[in-house]
Amino acid sequence: MKPLQGRVALVAGATRGGGRGIARMLGEAGATVYCTGRSSRTQPNISTHHYAGRPETIEETAEMVTAAGGVGIPVRVDHNVDAEVASLFKRIAREQKRLDVLVNILTGHPVTSWSSFWKQPLDQGRAFIDSWLWSHVTTSWHAASLMVKRKTGLLVEVVEQPGIGYHGQFFFDLMESSLKRFSYGLAVELATHNVTALSVTPGFMRTEAILEGYGVTEANWRDAIDHPQAKGFGWASSETPCFLGRGVAALAADPNVHKKSGGLFGSWTLSDEYDFTDIDGARPHWGRYGKEHFPQFFDAKSTIPYEWRLVKAASV
Repeated sequence: MKPLQGRVALVAGATRGGGRGIARMLGEAGATVYCTGRSSRTQPNISTHHYAGRPETIEETAEMVTAAGGVGIPVRVDHNVDAEVASLFKRIAREQKRLDVLVNILTGHPVTSWSSFWKQPLDQGRAFIDSWLWSHVTTSWHAASLMVKRKTGLLVEVVEQPGIGYHGQFFFDLMESSLKRFSYGLAVELATHNVTALSVTPGFMRTEAILEGYGVTEANWRDAIDHPQAKGFGWASSETPCFLGRGVAALAADPNVHKKSGGLFGSWTLSDEYDFTDIDGARPHWGRYGKEHFPQFFDAKSTIPYEWRLVKAASV
């Protein structure tokens, strides 16, 4: 019996990268996984997002989920369109009568300028914030409604970096810091209903786009270790998207996951706690590597401790 056999998950933003890796590993654990996104074989992504035009599709991801041992169900959804989100959850409720796990890894408009705040066009700033945050709000709202009825469930936000330091551009920083706060608010609201909300963050992920950008594949990714840009970002300690995926699957299978509600957890700390490896057998540890090579991101003033707990359900 696989640990998530009979459980139903939704990975919102499962087309590629971290979303695909998480969906695959939830499938590996036996879950039925709804894989949503805007890139479909029947209707390509024509948005302004920087991933528009890439070849990955939600159908491919769903097939990978099934091949891994779960049941993958692709549904094309633009999570910035409220009606499409509502329709998705009506379908899940009709077909499954439950939702056990939501993973939000939705992305919005790309950063087009790193200039100063007062030089940023306000309309572009507002569009950026709306495209990143509102989709998380609506998707989580519908998921919480299903979970509260059954008094069980796990809401997972995928964020970038464990730190609370500045992200380099005002609107980008506002978005990232808001998403890190997002799960805290949900954890407080949902604690008395036995629904857990938390955040996770990967190390440097070897996504399809990044591998392609460095001119390598997963099979020979180490050939890019000396690439100037890759070296500057810590490529030597990178991980596949499935590493974080196994962490999310471990959280979903943990009967005491409510004790982590409101926290932010790195893929590497989840690996330490739940004793899993990446799919290539490696155990990358972005925390140790980052402290040694990128101390500016791991100093006491800008880093959330890895054992960070903001909320404990029993005390709320």
